[in-house]
Amino acid sequence: QVQLVESGGGLVQAGDSLRLSCAASGRTESSYAMAWFRQAPGKEREGVSCISMDHGHTTYSDSVKGRFTISKDNVKGVVYLQMNSLKPEDTAVYYCATDQWGLLSCSDSDMNAFDTWGRGTLVTVSS
Repeated sequence: QVQLVESGGGLVQAGDSLRLSCAASGRTESSYAMAWFRQAPGKEREGVSCISMDHGHTTYSDSVKGRFTISKDNVKGVVYLQMNSLKPEDTAVYYCATDQWGLLSCSDSDMNAFDTWGRGTLVTVSS
């Protein structure tokens, strides 16, 4: 059973930076994808970023491109989301995601197929 634990959320001001971490346990596959999603009050879940753990391919939503950077540490089984130039509209609960079988990449279709989630970490950006 793959389990995910997020950390790093908090309350910051607009323009500040924050780094989120997601630690995965119980993973045996070497080729899989991990992604960050977020959900703000009254809005649908939004895919933020994704990374392929084998070759490092990354994707970003248009709303965070140029401000956020996803990275990985394969030895530790950890992915990070470095968030710079934070805006109030970035306020949301951020979730880490993967799948139990390690079959997903970061294609557009795969972004709808993640089935394993962390409990989330709250990021609040004040103006």
